Amino acid sequence: VVISFYRGGWCPYCNLELRALQQHYSEISALGTTLLAISPQLPDRSRTATEEDPLSFEVLSDVGDVVARKFGLVYSVPETVRPIYQQWGIDLPVWNGDDTWELPMPATFVLDHAGTVRGAFVQMDYTQRMEPADIVAILRTL
Repeated sequence: VVISFYRGGWCPYCNLELRALQQHYSEISALGTTLLAISPQLPDRSRTATEEDPLSFEVLSDVGDVVARKFGLVYSVPETVRPIYQQWGIDLPVWNGDDTWELPMPATFVLDHAGTVRGAFVQMDYTQRMEPADIVAILRTL
């Protein structure tokens, strides 16, 4: 299983990541791997993202960051930054259905058949993501 945590459909870097994963999806699935993308946005927002950019893998909603919290990925957007998000039209309470202003750090985990993490990429810098070629390289070793 490959799990990719992303911030939401409003994030251009997240959308680039989802498209890059889609471009490598046939290679990933040919290796017998399930690919999941998870964000804290409401299910309707996730559905809209998959309709705008058709994706062959599951895009799931982790409302309240329940799963991301178990992976230790959740942080609160600083209050000083929140007005900037809002100026850009990013209203996280509307996207995520709560007023926590919490997001997961972008992260990718590659798990083997036993559920052991064989590859991980966690980065507070939201512009950095695990390269799909690196995911495929890890999967080939399993």
